[in-house]
Amino acid sequence: MTPAAPAYRRLSVEERRSQLLDAALSLFAHRVPEDVSLDDVAEAAGVSRPLVYRYFPGGKQQLYEAALRSAAEELRHCFDEPHTGPLLPRLARALDRYLTFVARHDAGFSALLQGGSVVETSRTTAIVDGVRRAAAEHIYSHLGVAAPGSRLRMTVRMWITAVEAASLIWLDEDKQPPAEELRDWLVEQFVAVLTVTAARDPETADVVRAALATRT
Repeated sequence: MTPAAPAYRRLSVEERRSQLLDAALSLFAHRVPEDVSLDDVAEAAGVSRPLVYRYFPGGKQQLYEAALRSAAEELRHCFDEPHTGPLLPRLARALDRYLTFVARHDAGFSALLQGGSVVETSRTTAIVDGVRRAAAEHIYSHLGVAAPGSRLRMTVRMWITAVEAASLIWLDEDKQPPAEELRDWLVEQFVAVLTVTAARDPETADVVRAALATRT
């Protein structure tokens, strides 16, 4: 007896939107956005072009921005960490979530950071920069600094840029070294850049003494 075909289930609005965003993220990650058409997105999602327009009447630009926002929102949550216990283990746990996101959503991560596209606008740039600023604010908070000075701000944002670059290279290198080793290396780099800045900046020196006093 031939098994009965599974019952068709109509997707909810949110499920369909998520399906289209996932398809778009995958395409935008592997091809420059201007080379991705709505037909490509429809084909990847297994739906019709009119259905894509129904959910994104603004066309590809609206879909591109929505895809970036989706990836950015998930990535922001990676930095949520309770303010309890020593600083470095807190940072390591945040990096664990960050690298897990990178590993599981490499297409979305690449799309989020991809730049230089003709469809890039002030809004898409703001979406990407918003993730970086959110990460920096989390770090300032964990350092116990409400209004960081220019040298400390520069140090933290430089480190965030290094984390992004290392993550993209990690994907290009088939996720080698192992995530745990990369995480530990990035934590050590954070300590190193803070230490270098502390030699020139009294504020950072105070932060290093207070926040890194207990490192286990």
